[in-house]
Amino acid sequence: MTQKQIAVIGGGVIGVCTAYFLAEAGHQVAVIERLSNVAEKASYGNAGIVAPGYVMPWAAPGMPKKLLSYLFKPESPVLLKPTWDRALWRWLKLWLAECELDRFRINKARMQRVAAYSRSVLQQLREHYQLEYEQTKGYLQLFRTQQDLDIAQPALALLGESDVAHQLIDAEKAREFEPALSAKTPLAAGLYLPDDEAGNCPLFTKQLKNIAQEKGVEFHFGSTVAAIEPQDGRIGFCIDGRRFEVDAVVVAAGIDSARLLAPLGIQIPLYPIKGYSATAQIRNYDEAPQAALMDESYKVAITRMGNRIRIAGMAELGSQTPELHEVALRTLVKIGDDWFPDAANYNAANFWCGVRPMLPDGPPILGATPIRGLYLNIGHGSTGWAMAAGCGLVLADIVSGRVPDIDMDGLTLSRYR
Repeated sequence: MTQKQIAVIGGGVIGVCTAYFLAEAGHQVAVIERLSNVAEKASYGNAGIVAPGYVMPWAAPGMPKKLLSYLFKPESPVLLKPTWDRALWRWLKLWLAECELDRFRINKARMQRVAAYSRSVLQQLREHYQLEYEQTKGYLQLFRTQQDLDIAQPALALLGESDVAHQLIDAEKAREFEPALSAKTPLAAGLYLPDDEAGNCPLFTKQLKNIAQEKGVEFHFGSTVAAIEPQDGRIGFCIDGRRFEVDAVVVAAGIDSARLLAPLGIQIPLYPIKGYSATAQIRNYDEAPQAALMDESYKVAITRMGNRIRIAGMAELGSQTPELHEVALRTLVKIGDDWFPDAANYNAANFWCGVRPMLPDGPPILGATPIRGLYLNIGHGSTGWAMAAGCGLVLADIVSGRVPDIDMDGLTLSRYR
């Protein structure tokens, strides 16, 4: 393998993992990030869930009807801001087509393949460097109603087919796993995945950044890439009117990736969907969750992070502003009060929102492009933390001319060309 000069555009968890593995492979690596530190955008308010057993595309059978039923409720997991944005309506059309059962099965299998590999890579990193990032073990899915459980049947069937360790349990058993679960909130069933986990994504990213720096990775903060310019077998990029040339560029810039790729003729249906989180200080540890949960009805996660509880999820379409929507905040508070009412004061939580780069089908896009030296690690949506370590290693393998450890079918740019 020949050592290459490589620029990674994007300092979220995806970009930092990519940079680390490229440096580990022997390359000279620089990370270009427009903000002042790593993990300050989509990675910052991440739910923290690393659950390949139940990672699934947002496009699923029954999901359009379910989301429509929530649109005009006072607490809703989905918000739609009226807009004439053609990109949104094109994206929704593609998304609806992916909600068919056959497409769902294909997309979930692809996502599960990446996430399972990534969890293994993450565990190896954790053990090798003795990392502590407020991780917890086990993941409990909560189904409030029989209807929610019925909608989940295609995903449950795939768990069995994939030999993923799981237990479908009744409400009483679910409360044995999480004794502090409120008895007042209706609970039809639970799904327990013992091998899944959760952790503090920004904390991990900052720890890995320090390790990457020790391996020679340079981090350039406050630097916005205006354009990528291939020329004479090399590939350049522009920052503040200055041009820099390298052997390869990896685009891992979240939603900004679409802006950089479009002038190069690479059109990808990447759309920004705003997510929210609330992080509250625990005031009663006996009434707090032990690990990570997901309220399947609202698609909202509840994660224990040390002495705090994070409630995260939501999907707001048609808005990219940093404005906090009152309905979203009310929904997060409701989830906390419904399941762990005495654990924290959720109204006093730190609220956050950020856009997630969502593809209509769900799996990310990894690997090479038709442009020599240009590679992609984009489109992870809300599962970036669950896929970051594995995707970083996959990219490093591809750039280094090695065959990745996982099947790349359905994970490359070819599915959109």
